[in-house]
Amino acid sequence: RMHYQLLRGGTTTAVAARRVRNILGSVLGRDGWMWRFHEVKLVSTASDLNTCDTVTIGEISYKLKTPQNPELVPLKYLSDSVPQTVAQHLRWIMQKDLLGQDVFLIGPPGPLRRSIAMQYLELTRREVEYVALSRDTTETDLKQRREIRSGTAFYIDQCAVRAATQGRVLVLEGLEKAERNVLPVLNNLLENREMQLEDGRFLMSAERYDKLLQEHTKEELDSWKIVRVSEDFRVIALGLPVPKYKGNPLDPPLRSRFQARDIYYLPFKDQLELLYSVGPNVAAERVSQLLSLATTLCSQESSSLGLPDFPVDNLVAALHVLNTFPMLSSQQLVQRLYPYKNILGKDGHTAVESVLSRFELLDGRRQAAPSNVLSVSSSSGREGHADVTVQAADKEITFQVPAGSKELLPPNSSATFINTPSHSQLLAEMMQSHMVKDLCLIGAKGCGKSVIAREFAEMLGYSIEPVMLYQDMTARDLLQQRYTLPNGDTAWRPSPLVTAAMEGKLLILDGIHRVNLGTLAVLSRLLHDRELDLYDGTRLLRWDRYQALKEQLQFSDQQLQESRSIFSIHPSFRVLALAEPPVVGWLGPELLTMFLYHSVSPLAKAEETGLIQGLVPGVPEEAAEQLLHLTHSLRQTNDPTAQSLASSLSTRQLLRICRRLSQYPDESISHAVNKACLSRFLPSLARASLEKTLSNCSIQDTADPAGQTRDHSCVVQDGVLTIGKVSAPVYNPDHKMKVPDVLFYDNPQHMMVMEDMLKDFLLGEHLLLVGNQGVGKNKIVDRFLHLLNRPREYLQLHRDTTVQTLTLQPSVRDGIITYEDSPLVKAVKHGHVLVIDEADKAPTNVTCILKTLVESGEMILADGRRIVSDPREANGRANVIVMHPDFRMLVLANRPGFPFLGNDFFGALGDIFSCHAVDNPKPQAELAMLKQYGPDVPEATLQKLVGAFGELRSMADQGTITYPYSTREVVNIVKHLQKFPNEGLANVVRNVFDFDSYNKDARDVLIEALHKHGIPIGAKPTSVNLAKELPLPEVRMTGYWTLNQGGNARRKLLCPTETRPIDVKGPAFLRVQSYPSSRQESRTLSFSEEKAHWQIPMNEVNIICDVVSSDGTERYTLYVAMCNPVTLYSMKERGDKIQCMELYDVFPRTISGVWQPFVTVAPLGSPLDGQVVLHEEQSNTVLHLDLVTGAVRRLLLSPDGDQTPSRASSWWSSKEQQGAHKMCRDFSKKNWLLFYKEDGNQLEVLDVLEGRVHSISLPINLKSVFLVAEDRWLLLESNTNKKFLLTKPMHMAAEDSGVCQLHSIGEDPVSSGHGAASVFPLPAEAVVPQMLSNEQLPNENLSAALEQKIVSPNRVLADTSCFAQIIVGFPDLMSPNEVYTFKRPVDLSAMKSSESGSHAFFRGALRSGSAKRENCVSLLSANQVVRAIPPTKAPLRDIYPKDVTPPMAAAYLEVTDLTSKKLKYIPVPRSMSVSPYTNWLSKVSDCDVLLAALGSGGVVTVDMGGYVRLWETGLDALQRSLMEWRNMIGSEDGRPVQITIQRDSGLDVSAPKHGKIDANNAPHVGGNQWAGGTGGRDTAGLGGKGGPYRLDAGHKVYQVSQAEKDAVPEEVRRAAREMAEKAFKERLKEIDMSEYDASTYQRFSSAVRRQVQSLRIILDSLQSRGIEQHFYQNQAMGELDDAKIIDGLTGEKTIYKRRGELDPEPSPSLQLGSPQQKPKCLRVLADVSGSMYRFNGVDGRLERSMEAVCMVMEALESYEHKFKYDIVGHSGDGYDIELVPADKMPKNDKQRLKVLKTMHAHAQFCMSGDYTLEATEASIKELAQEEADEHFVVVLSDANLERYGIRPERFAQVLTSDPQVNAFAIFIGSLGDQAERLQRTLPAGRSFVAMDTKQIPQILQQIFTSTMLSSA
Repeated sequence: RMHYQLLRGGTTTAVAARRVRNILGSVLGRDGWMWRFHEVKLVSTASDLNTCDTVTIGEISYKLKTPQNPELVPLKYLSDSVPQTVAQHLRWIMQKDLLGQDVFLIGPPGPLRRSIAMQYLELTRREVEYVALSRDTTETDLKQRREIRSGTAFYIDQCAVRAATQGRVLVLEGLEKAERNVLPVLNNLLENREMQLEDGRFLMSAERYDKLLQEHTKEELDSWKIVRVSEDFRVIALGLPVPKYKGNPLDPPLRSRFQARDIYYLPFKDQLELLYSVGPNVAAERVSQLLSLATTLCSQESSSLGLPDFPVDNLVAALHVLNTFPMLSSQQLVQRLYPYKNILGKDGHTAVESVLSRFELLDGRRQAAPSNVLSVSSSSGREGHADVTVQAADKEITFQVPAGSKELLPPNSSATFINTPSHSQLLAEMMQSHMVKDLCLIGAKGCGKSVIAREFAEMLGYSIEPVMLYQDMTARDLLQQRYTLPNGDTAWRPSPLVTAAMEGKLLILDGIHRVNLGTLAVLSRLLHDRELDLYDGTRLLRWDRYQALKEQLQFSDQQLQESRSIFSIHPSFRVLALAEPPVVGWLGPELLTMFLYHSVSPLAKAEETGLIQGLVPGVPEEAAEQLLHLTHSLRQTNDPTAQSLASSLSTRQLLRICRRLSQYPDESISHAVNKACLSRFLPSLARASLEKTLSNCSIQDTADPAGQTRDHSCVVQDGVLTIGKVSAPVYNPDHKMKVPDVLFYDNPQHMMVMEDMLKDFLLGEHLLLVGNQGVGKNKIVDRFLHLLNRPREYLQLHRDTTVQTLTLQPSVRDGIITYEDSPLVKAVKHGHVLVIDEADKAPTNVTCILKTLVESGEMILADGRRIVSDPREANGRANVIVMHPDFRMLVLANRPGFPFLGNDFFGALGDIFSCHAVDNPKPQAELAMLKQYGPDVPEATLQKLVGAFGELRSMADQGTITYPYSTREVVNIVKHLQKFPNEGLANVVRNVFDFDSYNKDARDVLIEALHKHGIPIGAKPTSVNLAKELPLPEVRMTGYWTLNQGGNARRKLLCPTETRPIDVKGPAFLRVQSYPSSRQESRTLSFSEEKAHWQIPMNEVNIICDVVSSDGTERYTLYVAMCNPVTLYSMKERGDKIQCMELYDVFPRTISGVWQPFVTVAPLGSPLDGQVVLHEEQSNTVLHLDLVTGAVRRLLLSPDGDQTPSRASSWWSSKEQQGAHKMCRDFSKKNWLLFYKEDGNQLEVLDVLEGRVHSISLPINLKSVFLVAEDRWLLLESNTNKKFLLTKPMHMAAEDSGVCQLHSIGEDPVSSGHGAASVFPLPAEAVVPQMLSNEQLPNENLSAALEQKIVSPNRVLADTSCFAQIIVGFPDLMSPNEVYTFKRPVDLSAMKSSESGSHAFFRGALRSGSAKRENCVSLLSANQVVRAIPPTKAPLRDIYPKDVTPPMAAAYLEVTDLTSKKLKYIPVPRSMSVSPYTNWLSKVSDCDVLLAALGSGGVVTVDMGGYVRLWETGLDALQRSLMEWRNMIGSEDGRPVQITIQRDSGLDVSAPKHGKIDANNAPHVGGNQWAGGTGGRDTAGLGGKGGPYRLDAGHKVYQVSQAEKDAVPEEVRRAAREMAEKAFKERLKEIDMSEYDASTYQRFSSAVRRQVQSLRIILDSLQSRGIEQHFYQNQAMGELDDAKIIDGLTGEKTIYKRRGELDPEPSPSLQLGSPQQKPKCLRVLADVSGSMYRFNGVDGRLERSMEAVCMVMEALESYEHKFKYDIVGHSGDGYDIELVPADKMPKNDKQRLKVLKTMHAHAQFCMSGDYTLEATEASIKELAQEEADEHFVVVLSDANLERYGIRPERFAQVLTSDPQVNAFAIFIGSLGDQAERLQRTLPAGRSFVAMDTKQIPQILQQIFTSTMLSSA
């Protein structure tokens, strides 16, 4: 072997020959192991020191010169033996050096290139000027920088100029990091060695300078400011190849000036020898396996897979660890060097693991990791080190690591650190790595990284220096910042990082994933070589280099530091970086070389339990257990939604919840979890997922029953504040004026939030309040602080907030820079509460510096001061601010997501605050609050506002509208109404909604919502459509009713009664379903009698057979009964819910199956409110129902009552009618009812409360019974229609079987022979009442009706022959009762009604028997009789003019008003749908509606389609409502508005006079002469001064009235219309589509227009978010950059910053995490099976699917680059029927229609069968193959999987089969509750049931928004 040694000569040139084991990547080798072809010689030619030495590499020699500044020559880079490759590189550099060329060393990241350059410079003894370029480098950093010295600005030469003039070598590292416009500054210097400097000097190349010197003297050249560039000046550039790695590509002119050399990793052999030398204890085979792995992962193939390069240079360090721990598993070691589990996706994972297994390194499972640190003791041998003993496998191994200067803390002795097995293992592993290199901890937020780091430092006695990194951080912020000395001189202040390096602290870089790579690059030399060059020329050297330099120069420390400004880096200095798992791959190849990585895995459940119990001893066991169960079940799923929820339940958050539970053990867990996740503002899918998980973990929300009633008052008493149940002492502040004081109206909801806040505040938490805009966050906070008497500092953030502005405001006074404390610093100093508003507007990278402040109570300010929380730390240190113990932060932010588009503050920092969601107040709370703002505003108005805004908010939550309307807006409306009460509500709401007036869709939605709640926006005061009034015929007295009694005993009959208890069967409990009611106010655009309407969600075969209202306390409840099947609906008159009870199973079905039940409802009164009795006439079934609990009881009236009718009574076929059972319910609110049977002779009185039946036997057969009063009943005998009056004792006690008396009534016509017979077709006595009131008309109404003053008992009666009859004196007076009649011209029953109603075709023929419901009611207090009559019986000719066609009406309400003697016919609109059972309908009522009285002045109708309408008929009520309505529209009475300016015109007012009257009435303005002028003086007129009175001669004071303005001329309107039509036709022609097709397509398109619109809004916003603005610094114009204010003082130009759009970094084509956006991939799987077509008639499912498909096609049009979608059908024919292929998305309506037609046709003609499962499975598999950002599959299907025997579990499995594909199922239409059952088995948030097919587009929109926004 040839064996060479370096030949040494000369003492000064003594090169330290000791082998330095340079862990940090210097290149070593075992000498004598390699064959060498290039010899490196250092030949000493003379013993004289000043003569030249020569260095020879191979055959090339270089003459050494003695350096002027020996301290600038690199030291200790050369090793004893140089590997062959390196020698080759050195020889090449020497060649270029001799040629005078500049070189560029290019190669993969790592310290190798720098080390080779430095070895060369050390070899040739050249001085070096090193500069690490970063994105913050400017030309001043390279050429000259100004500094101010005693008031004058000087230029100080920077590295490039110094190197050029002194003949040094300029080493530029990281050319790809520098901004593109910086380096060209050097172009001329590189090429011609020339450069013009700012201070006027000119650098000139050596040859030219020497030529000039021959002709001129040096003085002349100096006076011309020409400076010679030394001939020894060279540039060595170090850079990465940019297409492969991230960075800016080289500028071509710059590139052409360098000679390049590729410096790849050392060849395998060299590297292997090097590693053998480092790890003598490690098996050679293992070393070569590790190296093979490294080489494979650096290969071209691996980078084409997107794997980052393996950090080969770190293998040396790794082998050191292996050398000490031979039992360590290789896989774990690799994971530290190359944390592939954290950086790579699934594919990358498998790729790396296959390489590992290839080289037999997958031994992670076989070998145990080190389990824990046993002891740490100061090392006796070396100072600054510690001996650490670690348990590994079953051995104890002791090794030395660097340690700090404080005393060491033995493991497990800290009070705040609870050791868990996984953490102690982590600490042991960290100790191993700490032996050789800096560390980086990777872990999700809140998993304990900072705590572990702190514990690690304490074990080793390190002082910690935390540095919070943020995104805009510049290299200056990291290393040195400028400041001014008191005399105005500029100076540089070292950053904490630099001081930590010199003092040997543990530097914690928190958030290394945030900071820009280009900035971090300045640290790479510090991390690899422990050297650093600072801006002011200071150099930090590695400790051993510093010592060697000291020996060599024989200087003292002081001399080195003061004269040469060289400092040493303390040998114990270490860096510990903290990072969160890469989301976008910040961990690139460069960073991999800098650290060894350890990942902090989330704790196991048992560990977390131990942790919580250790830190929060008082927490209730059960609660903690439930919490952890929930958290871990969320963490373990592979569903991305659940994962994101789990991230907000980090360990830190759990501890916070537990601390709170230990203080308030009775709080509900679900409340805590919802609060921590801010579930109120989660997208709907995530919220569903959370709710489902909560219920799976059996965490129920225990509804606090007292919650509603609990008082949330706040009291301040004796210095103690109490809110709800929580008390806190009131603070006693120094700064009284800073305590906020605010107008605040207490309301329960805000009180609850404040109580919640107070709990957390007392626990010492900082609070975060999140909510929409205008919900009162600021109010709540100010009120809260006001109550606590806490001073407040206020900070408002915005888009341009920077870290500097958060902490300090620099300003310049007299040339000295001073810093103003920001509110944040003031609050910290004085212990105030800092309120940070709009926190989401600031970039998250700025707000994250709050984290260290909250977490560790530390923060470094821009002026070098630092905030610390521990007063002990502050002792004796300058520049320290101690955090006041009372300091708190309250942060306010809008909710994350659309439409605020702020930054997700909650996502980034929600973890360190206690979060509170602030919502708009609930309706009652809001109403109470508005009453306080507007005490004089009518309550009805406030209610309408609250209702309308409530609806708008829920729409905003669902995403139908984008703007969340808040309380702030309502309050502003109410304030306006309070001040200007006669302005209409409809006008004032425009103050809020005019923002939306140009967006048509939004406007329609808004107007619809406002109209629904009766805010008549857009109505004119003149649009009043009340029914026409007709005169009523004269009232006549037509006869007498005489009560026969007295002597004639035959006429007075006694009726026996008996009493028995009733038999109750049951209860059975039925489900009470509740549906939302879409109650619409009817008086929106015009005013009519109809008040409101809504649709009952009934089935189309239901037949309505009864409606009744019960007056509750404040609002009426309506009950509607249906038969076929029997169902009962109940709804509050103003409620938003409809309760429904299906009694399908209760009624016995008869054998023949043709039984048509007919039911009547009687609502009961107090104390049985909300309960009803239901009576079925055929079977006489009486049921008692409780609609609250769903209990059904059957009441058996007669002992034998349970038999069904003996024969199957088909009662409509037999003309002879079977007598039906009837119920009289007039007094049901007194809780008693009367039952009788037609043609029977018994009355049964049921007392519901007592549970008894009194049965009364009669001597006559009954036709009907009218309850005239509680104790007097009118009976009609069945054949003769003779009337009897039954009187009974008021209260029937059980024991005295009271006696009932029966009196017959005689009816006599008036004697004055009117010939009653001529009018009555029947004999006179045969009046059959349709309705008889059970109370009397009030006296004034009676007098008005009869037109005479009269006071008397009376009853109102109605029958077919008259409008109304009043029987005066009946039933109480015994004297003959007078009958007064308003006679009809034609008897109703005599009118033919064959074409009755809307169903003339079906009806007439089948009509048999009379209708069951009379539809006639009396409104006594309104003095009206209202009946519903078929349109055929209404006098249409009188109501409508000749030329008007009457509207299609279901019926007319005939209103007979006895006070005004008027008759009105109000049309009831046709019902939307109608039942097929028409002849059954005709039995129920003779027109298509049923009628019931509603309160005193109105009625309610229900038509046969289930449409409920409320009518107001009473005149007083109508007038009142009209007034209110007009007030709401406002008094825009068309009078011109005048502007009056009152000013003194200086002319005296002569005596007022009328003035002359101008005969032509020309307008006069001013002039003191004419009457009726405007604006004059002394004369009568408008707006003048001093005239006697206002006289309006009718002149306009402005030109056009509102009405004229509104009336755009017709021809203009027509032209606009024609233009639109023409454009439409052109478009059709263009895409060749017929108008018929166009209208067909329109049908689908318009149905989803709104959803498409809102989806597109969201997609646009996604897009606009994509282009985030960003600050470009170092600009020559823009706004002043505070960080550069000193540079401004010195006179620099580039001190501005300005916004620009952030270009996505030019991404290397293969590099991981590149922002190359792939589109998102969406597949819609539409069900086009036969069942879709078959059931389309039932619920329109096929049409809805077509609409959904249409929506997807329209919404994604022109977003092709973002979304790639295809639509596939599945049916019995197969599961891949292609409807829209991914590459042929339809471009216009015609193509889209074609897709829809295909769907329809396919469903019509395909085979039956169901391929839902296969289709879903195939689609998921297929999509997973696609290259895309994200994959979505949406399955539209009907839920009858069961029919084809498909198990739901199986479907659930398929939906979640691939975690990369988000699959959703939407079930359309289902039979029974199929879909709901199915949904329960499917994963939460993945399946939706669209019972109402209208919801499908809505659901699709939800899926899009929640998933796509989350990932956008």
